[in-house]
Amino acid sequence: MNSATTPLSLNVMPSPHYQMLGGEDAVVALVDAFYRHMDARADAATIRAMHAADLASTKAVLVRFLCEWLGGPKVYSAQHGHPRLRMRHGGFAIGVPERDAWLACMDAALTDIGTESSLHETLMASFSKTADFMRNTGPNPALPATFPTTLTKEST
Repeated sequence: MNSATTPLSLNVMPSPHYQMLGGEDAVVALVDAFYRHMDARADAATIRAMHAADLASTKAVLVRFLCEWLGGPKVYSAQHGHPRLRMRHGGFAIGVPERDAWLACMDAALTDIGTESSLHETLMASFSKTADFMRNTGPNPALPATFPTTLTKEST
C-alpha cells in the first residue's frame, strides 16, 4: 500500500493515555472517585444537582466516553454517536463556578487513583480546555458551537 492509498487512520498515532492511566479498570476507578468528590464537595453541589440521584447510568456513559477520549475502545461513539458535548450539556447553566467545581472533582479523582504526575498534568490541561469550552453562562462564555463563518482582519 503506498502513501496515496493509506487510510488516514493508519497515519494517526493513538493516544497512549488510556494505557498509561491503567485501562478500563482505572477509568472506572476515576469515575467513581470523581462522583464521590462531587457528592462530598460543597462547591460541587450545583453540578451534582444537574445529575439524577442514581448515578449508575451516568457513570457508565462517562466511563465509555473517557475510555474512548483517552485512546481506548471506541464503545462510546458506537453507542452514542459523536459526543457533541456542548449540545448534550446545553440545557444546563455552566459558568465559571460549575467549570471550576467539575475540574476540582476531576483533579481530586486523578489524585485518588494515583495518576502519575506528568499524566495528571497533561489530562488536567485537556480537561481544562474542554471544561472551559462548556461554559454557556456568566461573563465571557465560550463561543457557541456555531460561530460566524466570516473572519475579520483581527481574527486572522
